[in-house]
Amino acid sequence: MLFNSLPFIFLFLPISFGVYFWLNGRRLIVVARVWLVAASLFFYAWWDPAYLPLILLSVLFNYVLGNEIGRRRGSGGGERKRRPGARALLVLGVTGNLAVLGFFKYADFFVGNVNLVVDAGWALPGIVLPLAISFFTFQQIAYLVDCYREGALEYDFLNYAIFVTFFPQLIAGPIVHHREMMPQFAAVGSMAKRYDNIAVGLFLFSVGLFKKIVIADGFAVWAAPGFDDGLTLNFFEAWVTSLSYTFQLYFDFSGYTDMALGGALLFNIRLPANFDSPYRACDIRDFWRRWHMTLSRFLRDYLYIPLGGSHHGALRTHAALAATFLLGGLWHGASWMFVIWGALHGAAAVLHRLWSAWGWRMPRWLGWLLTFNFVNLAWVFFRAPDLDAAARILRGMAGLEGVVLPGSLARVLAPLGELMAGSIRFGVWMDAAHWPAVSLVAIVAAVAGVLLLPNSNCLWRGTAAWRARLASPAWAVSFALLFMVAVVKAAVSTDIEFLYFNF
Repeated sequence: MLFNSLPFIFLFLPISFGVYFWLNGRRLIVVARVWLVAASLFFYAWWDPAYLPLILLSVLFNYVLGNEIGRRRGSGGGERKRRPGARALLVLGVTGNLAVLGFFKYADFFVGNVNLVVDAGWALPGIVLPLAISFFTFQQIAYLVDCYREGALEYDFLNYAIFVTFFPQLIAGPIVHHREMMPQFAAVGSMAKRYDNIAVGLFLFSVGLFKKIVIADGFAVWAAPGFDDGLTLNFFEAWVTSLSYTFQLYFDFSGYTDMALGGALLFNIRLPANFDSPYRACDIRDFWRRWHMTLSRFLRDYLYIPLGGSHHGALRTHAALAATFLLGGLWHGASWMFVIWGALHGAAAVLHRLWSAWGWRMPRWLGWLLTFNFVNLAWVFFRAPDLDAAARILRGMAGLEGVVLPGSLARVLAPLGELMAGSIRFGVWMDAAHWPAVSLVAIVAAVAGVLLLPNSNCLWRGTAAWRARLASPAWAVSFALLFMVAVVKAAVSTDIEFLYFNF
């Protein structure tokens, strides 16, 4: 079920919220938690009930294994308190989770590449990727590792089921830890309606809905033709294509995250932040501190550090960085395009580390310009269906397919065209997919917005004065209008799936 669908907004969310607090109000705490798990599973099964047993078996498997690992590990820390078999069980759990993820997500990719290399002629399995499998698999791997490292235990299966299936974060994160979720559900104060949380939650949900439906889907109209229609793009058309996708992806995923955080806050649960104005970053390290922050945290804690981190010399550190980004790219999808995207970011991270070690500096504005344009260029590989499509767009961005300016400027700028030996032409300047000039205006506005406007984290995680302001009548009316505009657009939209549902 999509957050931006009318059944979710007007039926599922209010019914789930109302029944949950009605049960809590009558001190039927266990029944309320059963209701929340049942509602979350219904939310998941709305997409395809056939995959409901998969998530249930995953939850049961990891709950039993995590408890046994935690029991053998013991509490209080220290290597000597680890009992025999804890490490073997951890290896079993991580391997089992990755095997299931690999089967559903990478079987076709593996078979296709074997056919390509050795001409095996194997038929592709044609396996449908279960919704959210990447997210709930990573979340539970983190739980198993925490059980091993810290002796974490969750004796109550119902609590563990809530931790994994809680619907606001189930489909596309944020990727959460057991220790940051379950104390909130257990707190007495979380069992009663809190109207300040409701006000801020509705604010976040409205902002996220507007980001997705109005901004992200608006940019999608300009991004899709350039990537998918095989068009030869001149300079402006190629840049409109790449920048439109850059902003489509950001507003789509950050909009989803805002809606997830807002939906969770209605239930008095504070999910971790997942975005912090990543397009303001002045270097690639800063970008990954701001973009998909919970995935960055997972990759750092459960991949980069176990691979050696920064404590075993420069060569191993750089190898760990490169491997982390390669695997992070592959996590996004079974395609060599994601591997290339990960490799580019890994190379950039290594280069930034070398640059910092040498003590070199550059002005912040130049750092921002280089970082933003690198991220935009790398997104071309992330979005393009194949290398030919990526090369076609990059050729256009480099001006190799010419620069077309509006015909109205021909008389004034004719000498410029002669000077550039015909690479500058005059005519219909963005005609390949009939991009309107307003697309450039929207891109400029988006750049200004992400650089100058406060992000939703600054607003709702800010001072008490800000939180009080969000609950004021003026703000309520403002965000009610945003909500209404987004809902009207959602009602007439046909293709409104979130991009990260594909990962």
